Amino acid sequence: MSEALEGWSDFNVAMVGATAALAGLLIVAMSVNIAEIMKSPTLPPRAAASIAALVLALTAGAFGLVPGQPSIAYGIEVLVATVLAAIFQWHAIRVVAREDHVSATDRILKSIAGILPIAAFTGGSLLVIAGVLEAGLITMAVGSVLSIIAGLLFSWVVLVEVLR
Repeated sequence: MSEALEGWSDFNVAMVGATAALAGLLIVAMSVNIAEIMKSPTLPPRAAASIAALVLALTAGAFGLVPGQPSIAYGIEVLVATVLAAIFQWHAIRVVAREDHVSATDRILKSIAGILPIAAFTGGSLLVIAGVLEAGLITMAVGSVLSIIAGLLFSWVVLVEVLR
């Protein structure tokens, strides 16, 4: 593990635990109202994108704990994980964009929470690959926090808002 990554080990341990717990909570929350969620054309893709963002934060934290790993390898690993999570987010955005009974503002708000973590991880991983380690690691840390916020927001939607 590079010296720059060693300084982030406590943060990465905390993020792995927090994102794993929240991903599990989200899956349990979805199971409570799964019948209502499945009636909606947008909720299942949004759920998948939300879980993918949490798994991205978990993956970034876990890869950040690999001993002896060069920083560039870490940046590449996070970038690959980000591309995979972005696929889920892109699908969710496309489905939400087709909602004709919802205003454009609502469609944007439904999509933005999922876009922000992806954007942060993309920028952060590219900075790490380019050798701008501290800025890249800070940007990825922001992505992790944004993933948690997005996961909490969507947990609220599937626990409460889906029943309104």
